Amino acid sequence: MAETLMFNALREAIDEEMARDETVFVLGEDVGHYGGSYKVTKDLHQKYGDLRVLDTPIAENSFTGMAVGAAMTGLRPIIEGMNMGFLLLAFNQIANNAGMLRYTSGGNFKIPMVIRGPGGVGRQLGAEHSQRLEAYFQAVPGLKIVACSTAYNAKGLLKAAIRDDNPVLFFEHVLLYNLKDDLPNHEYILPLDKAEVVRPGKDVTILTYSRMRHHVMQATKGLEAKGIDPEVIDLISLKPLDFETIGASIRKTHRVIVVEECMKTGGIGAEIIASINDRLFDELDAPVLRLSSQDIPTPYNGKLESLTIVQPKQIEAAVEKMLALKV
Repeated sequence: MAETLMFNALREAIDEEMARDETVFVLGEDVGHYGGSYKVTKDLHQKYGDLRVLDTPIAENSFTGMAVGAAMTGLRPIIEGMNMGFLLLAFNQIANNAGMLRYTSGGNFKIPMVIRGPGGVGRQLGAEHSQRLEAYFQAVPGLKIVACSTAYNAKGLLKAAIRDDNPVLFFEHVLLYNLKDDLPNHEYILPLDKAEVVRPGKDVTILTYSRMRHHVMQATKGLEAKGIDPEVIDLISLKPLDFETIGASIRKTHRVIVVEECMKTGGIGAEIIASINDRLFDELDAPVLRLSSQDIPTPYNGKLESLTIVQPKQIEAAVEKMLALKV
């Protein structure tokens, strides 16, 4: 085992896959000589050359379209979004081309590409740099959406995403890059469509992902001290949702809280609640509760910014309130 920062875990995943498969290449703004905005591709251009670690112009729609074409011809591009919010400029290429071409070509083309990069609410990055794009893309057919949350799962999931024959949106939270984790010295791959039971429990199911996993685990310390036993599930796969794991937990606890950094209106939590009500309504002893970000542009002011997203004390209070209604 070796202690590794998350951005280095991601770099290791890319490096190992580029060494294993010569069809894998990286493209994006400043991914080459600069090493990426968060150093995930640092020094890879020296090892693989400027054509496999390709610095692009500031033209997201253009280089995303180029990556789709490359994937159609048998290459495996990895797009780095300097900030995932910038990829809204490439929405058409991601939605209409990457997501749909395998279907609209009658299966003649596969689109093995990964679109990865930093997103989420950072520390005073401003509204345009604090986007959570998972809600924007969840309705697009043909896309897989994954959110890593630790150095360990970041590496195993990214390797799986690179090997997948479908387009994968791979979300990394801007505040998690310096998280440390012990990584095995041997190769490992993690499934893209499985949630992780982070903490088994019996009183309430807390569904979360990305940075909020760590806020939830902080909240569980206070809950444990009060004799409350929550089950914490890191969704990891946002599309498709792992309803086998989600369902098994709900059938045990019969109470659910969704904690997300996504916007409340039309967010991932909204889809989860609808799906739970469709499939598992009779298992619920209380309405599903959703803790989400405020439906406003993220303020630049630090104190106001922190008020827009869910904090551990809010999670703790929500669990206590739900269990106080227990009959």
